[in-house]
Amino acid sequence: MNYLQQPFQLGSITLPSNIFCAPLAGCSDLPFRKMTTQYRPGLVYCEMVKMDALIRNDPHTFRLLDFSPGMHPIGGQICGSKAQIAGKCAKMIEELGFDVVDLNCGCPVDKVTKDGSGSALLRTPELIGEILSNMVAAVKIPVTVKIRAGWDSLSINAAEITKIAEQAGAVAICIHGRTRAQGYKGPAVWDYIRECKEASSTIKIIGNGDVTSGLAAKEMFSATGCDAILLARATMGKPWVIDDVCRTLLGLDPLTRTYADYREKLMEHFQYILSYQPEKRAMLDMRRVGCWYLKQGRGAKSLREALNRSKSTEEVLALMAGFSWESVDFSSHLEDVESQCEEVGAC
Repeated sequence: MNYLQQPFQLGSITLPSNIFCAPLAGCSDLPFRKMTTQYRPGLVYCEMVKMDALIRNDPHTFRLLDFSPGMHPIGGQICGSKAQIAGKCAKMIEELGFDVVDLNCGCPVDKVTKDGSGSALLRTPELIGEILSNMVAAVKIPVTVKIRAGWDSLSINAAEITKIAEQAGAVAICIHGRTRAQGYKGPAVWDYIRECKEASSTIKIIGNGDVTSGLAAKEMFSATGCDAILLARATMGKPWVIDDVCRTLLGLDPLTRTYADYREKLMEHFQYILSYQPEKRAMLDMRRVGCWYLKQGRGAKSLREALNRSKSTEEVLALMAGFSWESVDFSSHLEDVESQCEEVGAC
């Protein structure tokens, strides 16, 4: 069975495919998305932004929403628990030129959930419906929502929220197969995604969690019946995983990536960072991004450690240029990038 849909209909818009890239808090900035959009995902989301900050016209918040024309179709994700401003915020996202607006009901970190936002909304399903209804009434672009399976293992309510979101007018709901209590630990339970598909009538179901390869994507489609998948932390240091997934779903083998591919894409990512961030921030970002790419290669530890000790972007570039890349084996030491960043997730 061919699970890859090219094109894919999402409400009133037609997307290139049903393979999406998640909003990754603290990661999926403009340079990151310049890398992933090279591989033509069906839809890519910006990092989430807070409703209150949008209303205040906070400059940092609007910078999180930077995108270039080549990134379409693109979605903006808002986070908050105030239904009375949700419609205005959704309209602001639409007026900025986004193709889709998403409501975050999945972020598990305390600084987000403490005011009832993010995954804390899972405890008030009716409020999710109210927020979504206000968003749908305010915009013409499709409205989507991202949730987790539930607050904890004793309160799994993803299927219930799927029905509420459908009634509110959302065109798609993404289910991360972990609870808020899990954070990013332990396996994602795809059965919860399947239950949402069974509970749905018209709303599209997007599966998320532990999709790290083309084979995993195929298995998720088969196990859950979902309509689309959302790639998240697997894209960190491997933007081409989008292509891997599409090729696998078409019955083709993923392309073999060598040390030259990792070096080229890491340097390209660095150049995007340098053109976007001031020196101090660029250096910090380059350390972090370097870790994503290099964590996956046997023999790259010395370079990774040197990058973490670097004091300037010039030093970073010199380390990269002087390193013996041919000594690194990226085929036999593929560590799980997801384990690197427990506080970063698909929000």
